[in-house]
Amino acid sequence: MIEVLSPGNKSGLHALRSFVEKADELLRNGIHLLVVDLFPPSQRDPQGIHKAIWDEIRDEPFELPPDKPLTVAAYCAAVPETAYVEPVAVGDPLPELPIFLDPDTYVPAPLATTYEATWAKCPDALREAVESPA
Repeated sequence: MIEVLSPGNKSGLHALRSFVEKADELLRNGIHLLVVDLFPPSQRDPQGIHKAIWDEIRDEPFELPPDKPLTVAAYCAAVPETAYVEPVAVGDPLPELPIFLDPDTYVPAPLATTYEATWAKCPDALREAVESPA
């Protein structure tokens, strides 16, 4: 499963807990997960969404680098669960991470290439609204 976070996923404690519990449930039920969180950490997730998710799974330290506060993470739902975390900053190219099909098989998710191809096909009016919001 691929989850691209929206501001609503972090809009309040209930929203964040709901997302974290959903991610935990998916992984515990053997469903692999790719999470793209391009919104800065909040008071509710001061070390980003990965730390919030991972705290449900195991007690393991994780700290975002101060210059890379955004997170892209691939989770393999094997036993034990494994996380491949890539902190990023605004302006960084998005990394290519695995989308696991099973613990030994994955397909690459070329996030930067996919974003660029989608942006190239974006209608001009929508592109202008995003590039210069009122």
